Amino acid sequence: MAAQFGTVKLYVLLTEALCRGDWYETAEAALAGGARAIQLREKQLADAELLDRARRIRELCERREALLIINDRPDIALAAGAHGVHLGQGDLPVSEARRILGDECIIGVSTHTVEQAKLAVADLPDYIAVGPMFASHTKPQGHIAGPETLAAVRRLTSLPLVAIGGITLENAAQCAPASALAVCSAVISVDDVASATRELLEAWRLTRSPAAERVRTEDE
Repeated sequence: MAAQFGTVKLYVLLTEALCRGDWYETAEAALAGGARAIQLREKQLADAELLDRARRIRELCERREALLIINDRPDIALAAGAHGVHLGQGDLPVSEARRILGDECIIGVSTHTVEQAKLAVADLPDYIAVGPMFASHTKPQGHIAGPETLAAVRRLTSLPLVAIGGITLENAAQCAPASALAVCSAVISVDDVASATRELLEAWRLTRSPAAERVRTEDE
């Protein structure tokens, strides 16, 4: 599963309160548009409802050959048969999550500074999320890590890096050091989720093209 995450380019965070339409249909549309990972991020749901949604989204992801990651909750990830869990700075350590989920499950960690990223690398997660990249209405933060932090973390590790926070079609190119983009409102809060996903993914592919890479290297 960890190797499969390395192929993900667009990672969609699913929160019902931010969806323009039905949450399940939003997930369907994001996957139809090319997203290959969904993170179920519902901090207010009762456990039974969260588990039910996780199982439904897992079945959907498996039909689309995509991954389901559960935010914060290794127990729900295990019970739902999800492909992984995403841990925040105040959640369980990676080692403890591995004891619950096993070595085959994907474990990602949020970081906001270079120091946090150094500690995360030592914990051996399967990927590291760095953010917020930009100011975000979805999850306002006093500290903006920005693309500079992302670039610094890339110099620390070859692990997959996920850029997160305030990413849009207009600023995605600034996240070039990342392996994947994690987006929320830019996809799930619009009328045509599939088209928004497709456009963002195409912009990201162009950013990551060999020609674009050569231009960045020459600029440096």
